[in-house]
Amino acid sequence: MKAFTITKYSKKEKLQLTQVAEPIAKANEVLVQIHAAGVNLLDSMIKRGEFKLFLPYKIPLINGHDMAGTVVKVGSNIKKFKVGDEVYSRVGDYRIGTFAEYIAVNEADLALKPKNITMDEAASIPLVGLTTWQALVETANLKKGQKVFIQAGSGGVGTFAIQLAKHLGAFVATTTSTANINLVKSLGADLVIDYKNEDFETRLKDYDLVIHSNRDPKILEKSLRILKSGGQLISLVGPPTPEFAAEIGLPWYLKLVTKLLSSSAKKKAKELNTTFKFLFMRAEGSQLQQITQLIESGVIKPIIDKVFPFEQTNDAMAYVETGRVKGKVVIKIK
Repeated sequence: MKAFTITKYSKKEKLQLTQVAEPIAKANEVLVQIHAAGVNLLDSMIKRGEFKLFLPYKIPLINGHDMAGTVVKVGSNIKKFKVGDEVYSRVGDYRIGTFAEYIAVNEADLALKPKNITMDEAASIPLVGLTTWQALVETANLKKGQKVFIQAGSGGVGTFAIQLAKHLGAFVATTTSTANINLVKSLGADLVIDYKNEDFETRLKDYDLVIHSNRDPKILEKSLRILKSGGQLISLVGPPTPEFAAEIGLPWYLKLVTKLLSSSAKKKAKELNTTFKFLFMRAEGSQLQQITQLIESGVIKPIIDKVFPFEQTNDAMAYVETGRVKGKVVIKIK
């Protein structure tokens, strides 16, 4: 089968289109023919080697975390899925490889594709959907009437998070550029701040929750200051914390590294009587199935900026790296 592989960690090196053996589904896996793959900034970060300390992959490696496709074979222990099922997934860490024609996926990481959307749309959902679910529902336990500030509202996570937060009954503030104000308003944002012309700290106060996705340390400090006493900031970009290290089973010396990296953010949060948490989402088919129900009921709609043909996977990655994507970018494989 054809696949786009990482042959060495590099900022400049492109993914290589190669011919590799079709994967074999183990007892707890299904083999999926991939129709479409979502492209995420995480894919670029993996390619550049930014996670090699925490996720030590063996090179060469097929890149890609998100996919939608059709089940073509099932392992001997599979109970939930059958050949012909249309499915989607953010595949598990150490099992990535969606920039390919086929992939073997653990049953626990898989969900049935929403019936009312296309394969391209379904492929855009898993990583951003699970990130948002694990931030708003699982970690923050966001309640009706609470106030949440979602940074970068027109991005992949932002477009999904605004819709889910509104469904949960929250008041939603977000930042975006002038060109995308109407988009985020159409998704349900109550207060929109044009980050090029306004400082969000002057507009926001006493928020219950911040979904933080900006790597600038100054933005992190400002975000902590807009929280009310007892509020929490959930960061999707770091710094990683010892809690995260323990969660994914890192050795003691890496727990120490995360303690050093996150000490400043945690200290500032404590001074303000707020909480700083780092979220690195995990694959979770059962949560994705709940997201399927929200999509099928019309609560959440996928937002796609651009679909690239499989051969242009490197162009799709470069486009995502510009940081100007509205919603998601998808690669059409079948």
